[in-house]
Amino acid sequence: LDLISRLPDEILGTIISLLPSTKDGARTAILSSRWRHLWRSAPLNLAVDDALSSQESERIAAVSEILAAHPGPARRLCISSIFLGGHHYARFDGWFRSPALGGLEELEFYRGNSRRALPPSVLHFAPTLRVASIGRCNLSVIDAAPVPAFPRLKQLNLSGVAVSEAALLRLLAACAVLESLELKGIRGLSTVRIVSPTLRTIGVSVGHYEELPEELVIEDAPCLERLISFGCNGPRTIRVITAPKLTVLGYPSCRFYELVMGLGTIIVKEMIPISLAASVRTVKALVLESIGPNPEVVVGFLRCFPCVERLYIQSRLRKDMKNVGQYGTLDPIECLELHLREIVLNTYEGKTPDVNFAKFFVLNAKVLEVMKFGVYGNSCNQKWVANQHMRLQLDNRASRDARFNFERDYGNCRFYYRKHMHDMWIADPFDRS
Repeated sequence: LDLISRLPDEILGTIISLLPSTKDGARTAILSSRWRHLWRSAPLNLAVDDALSSQESERIAAVSEILAAHPGPARRLCISSIFLGGHHYARFDGWFRSPALGGLEELEFYRGNSRRALPPSVLHFAPTLRVASIGRCNLSVIDAAPVPAFPRLKQLNLSGVAVSEAALLRLLAACAVLESLELKGIRGLSTVRIVSPTLRTIGVSVGHYEELPEELVIEDAPCLERLISFGCNGPRTIRVITAPKLTVLGYPSCRFYELVMGLGTIIVKEMIPISLAASVRTVKALVLESIGPNPEVVVGFLRCFPCVERLYIQSRLRKDMKNVGQYGTLDPIECLELHLREIVLNTYEGKTPDVNFAKFFVLNAKVLEVMKFGVYGNSCNQKWVANQHMRLQLDNRASRDARFNFERDYGNCRFYYRKHMHDMWIADPFDRS
């Protein structure tokens, strides 16, 4: 009994537009006469990738045919397998002007280089876009023409693009409801300056061979809740001037030269807090990299952010590190006494520096509920775990209700969880439980 075909055309059209590939949507026409006309009336979901065809020339022909056959509107356009070269530039411009792409809500483009500018016609999508992911191209179109308003854009990802500081500021100013911004390998500017009354999450990442801005400045972001640095590098300096709602901060590491919170409220240089005029009490989840690992460095951050409840530590082992942390009861750490409930320690090898580091928190985190060890290497069998329990002195733990879980890391040694970065309904984007 075919009950789904009894649904209204509008609902069936939405189902078709949410299918993963363009071919899947078109193939629904062969299901029955009931479905034959639905693909052309459903919002277009056009994914230009290898699934459409293995040959670029065939993909180009297919795109032109689809845009000619479909009356619109469009839900999504993804172009990841046609290079924005000189001989295709006019073709892209024509596609972007097609009536079939009217009302476009999601745009993904990742096939060019930072010297090749996007056609100005891409700005035709500004009134209806909700999600835009642009990679490997030049955004000089923003400098060359007035930036239209993006009244519905909530999520913006820029990867490997060339853009000036002024153009980025103009683009952000044109986005009235933007909530999520991800910047990866941005070229052409030494400082990324953020001014936005609506942004709630910002992610910055740079690969080994990509250019990176020297400085990230959160100048005015009254709604910002998350500031996350992904990848193996990041800006040398991060300045957070105004972000009164910041609750998630990661990933301060040894590669950061300077972290400044407020107007000199907290100053951290080379992972060492050197000035603490006042603490920042809004941060609840903190992600750090610790060489050694070094409990003194982490404790310094916990004094800066005394209300942290979830602490994620990327450990980088240094065998000569003498890291037996001392905790003075005359100078208690509020975070350890009252707030810290979860610790995740990545790339844990169970060697003496690791054990001494972890043991500091075992013996001093008084409200700890769970401590998770991401075990790096071939260990983590039952005998090894039992030995770790003994060396960590778990019987003397400060929190009697705390649980300690050991799981093999399998080399996933960094907190790279981009998939939840844009999901604001998830309180902690690093939580994998």
